[in-house]
Amino acid sequence: MTVVTRFAPSPTGELHLGSAYSAWTGWHRAREEAGGRFLLRIEDIDIRRCKREFETAILGDLRWLGFDWDGEVRRQSEHFATYGKALDQLGARSLIYPCFCSRAAIERELAASANAPHGPDGPLYPGTCRHLSAQERRERIAAGQEHCLRFDAGRAARETGPYHFVDEKLGRVEGEPMLMGDFVIARKDTPTSYHLAVTVDDHLQGITLVTRGVDVLPSTHVHGLLQKVLGYETPRYAHHKLLTDDSGRRFAKRDRDMTIRAMREAGLEPKAVIIRALAAAAAAS
Repeated sequence: MTVVTRFAPSPTGELHLGSAYSAWTGWHRAREEAGGRFLLRIEDIDIRRCKREFETAILGDLRWLGFDWDGEVRRQSEHFATYGKALDQLGARSLIYPCFCSRAAIERELAASANAPHGPDGPLYPGTCRHLSAQERRERIAAGQEHCLRFDAGRAARETGPYHFVDEKLGRVEGEPMLMGDFVIARKDTPTSYHLAVTVDDHLQGITLVTRGVDVLPSTHVHGLLQKVLGYETPRYAHHKLLTDDSGRRFAKRDRDMTIRAMREAGLEPKAVIIRALAAAAAAS
C-alpha cells in the first residue's frame, strides 16, 4: 500500500521547532518510500483565531526547510459543506443531538455532582441535553436558542461494537468510545469540530499513516469511533513524543525564540534546524 501522510497545522501562530519535527516525521515517512505522498492541510475552522498571515508564514517555513508537499493545500474552512454532509449522515441515525447548555451551566451541574466522570481534559459533559424530547429540541431551536451539536458516544458505541486502531509503537489499541463522552461535533460558531473535520479529511485524502504528537492520542479513540460509524477505513498511526526544552517544558507557539522564523533570522541553515529538532526528539524518547 502506498504511504500517504499529512501535516495539518492550525494557522494560529508561527511554526515552532516542535511542529517542524511533526512535519518532518510525515514528510520523511512519505519520501522514504517509492510513490509515497505527503499532503498539507490547513486546519483553520477556528475562524476567530486563525489568520491567513500565519498560514503564509507556515508555508514559507516549510518550503525553507525543504518539506515539499504533493498536490494542492486543503483548507478546512473551504469544506464546511462536506462536513455538513457527514453531520447529516449522523443525524439521520440519531447519533447527534443539539446541546443548549452554556459553559457556566455545565460547570454548575458538574460541581453539583460528586461522581462526575472524567476524561483526558477533565470532567465530561453530563449529557443534560441528551434527554430532551424531540419536541423540546425543536421548540428551542425555533426560538433561536444558541446550541452546538454533540455526538452521542454511548449510542454510537452500542451500534458499532468494539473497534481498535494500530499505533506503530503501542501496537493494537482497543478503542475507548466513552473516553471523551458526548463531545462537541459541531460548534455554536462553526458548523463542524476538529474531531469531525479531521476524520472526514483523512478519509477523503486517502491518508494511510497519521503521524502526530502523543498529546493527540486520546483523540484517536474518538476518531476511530467516527471512522467506524461513517464506514471509513482506519489508517495506521505513529504518535511521537513531544519536543521539550531543557527544563522539560514542551515547545509552543508562544515560544518566540523557538519559532522557525527566529532561527532563520538568527542565521541558522535549514539542515541545522532539522538536526536540532531531531536531537530534541531523541532526547525526549
